Amino acid sequence: MRRPDQQTTTRPTTGPAPGTGTGADADATVDAPPGKGEDQDRHPAGDLTTEAVLAPYLRGQAADFLRSLRLHHEHSAPADAGGHDAAAATRALRRAARRISGSLHTFRAALDPHWADQLRAELAWLSGVLAREHAYAGRLTRLVEALHQLSGPPPPPPRGAPAAGETSASDAQGRAALGVGAARAGALLERRLTLARTRSHSAALQALGSSRFHAVADAVALLASDVPLAPGTTGRTPEALLEPAERAEQRLLAAVAALPPADTEPYNEAQDAAWHQARLLLRLHRYAHEVVLGAAAPALASCGHALDLHRDAVEAAAAAAAAARTPRIAPATAYALGVLHADQRHEVEAARAVFRETWPYATALTAP
Repeated sequence: MRRPDQQTTTRPTTGPAPGTGTGADADATVDAPPGKGEDQDRHPAGDLTTEAVLAPYLRGQAADFLRSLRLHHEHSAPADAGGHDAAAATRALRRAARRISGSLHTFRAALDPHWADQLRAELAWLSGVLAREHAYAGRLTRLVEALHQLSGPPPPPPRGAPAAGETSASDAQGRAALGVGAARAGALLERRLTLARTRSHSAALQALGSSRFHAVADAVALLASDVPLAPGTTGRTPEALLEPAERAEQRLLAAVAALPPADTEPYNEAQDAAWHQARLLLRLHRYAHEVVLGAAAPALASCGHALDLHRDAVEAAAAAAAAARTPRIAPATAYALGVLHADQRHEVEAARAVFRETWPYATALTAP
């Protein structure tokens, strides 16, 4: 792994990277860094072995998974009114599932490969099922708030600003035209996304009661006490962890270097996939950083958050475009949804700009 101030990729240092601490994670509401327990302490150079570092990390994440599952069951009982606590438990459950799954992917060579592949696939299924309800709820909130800002009264001018002129009058006319369809557009989005959220909630409940989920929970419970390492892994040198972590970093740097340049057109949605891939690779790199160095990587927090906002804006724009294709909607409603789509695509570009500004490895953005 390399430090943010390095211009070429190097072998990981045996100590923590400069400024390493617990800090904010790339997705604070969904992906906070692990607790500062004994398994997350920074590791001396001689202890960078699978049995001394990877196995305790996986056991700790498995324990977090089981703890979150217990809290989810407690707060999801019919007599329990703590919906917020149930949502927090679900986020913690997904957070642990992602860290286990990501570590199984990066350090597969140090583990029983068949076991690692099977558990990783099942954890990815579970995390995806649990994520959908939260995603639909957040998307609806984002779009309704954006509609309100676009169609509501313009904000007061800054103190000392010149008097409103022709541009302001034009802006007021545009807001008035948008306001005609904004209410109906908001109602349409609420119907569509609330229905999708309700279906996702039912699917999540069904998944949590299925034999497939119970098999996953049993596998994680076994992981909390026994990590199936690959034959011959015990006693191997630190390279068994450092090399996979470095490969994860190299994949991330290559993906970031291949991102479209800043002057591309904002509505080129075919480029979104490359940014989504960079987000996933950044997450794998951060998890590998936690395993090898024993702590989160705060230098990557801002750019990771920017990629989360990028994903949210992309999905919100797609939801607005899908709603605009609803048969027999009024022209004013379609117009409001079109403006909303354009607004979210501008948010996509804004998130990309923030990522470029906060990315700590500058050379990765200057590849030919």
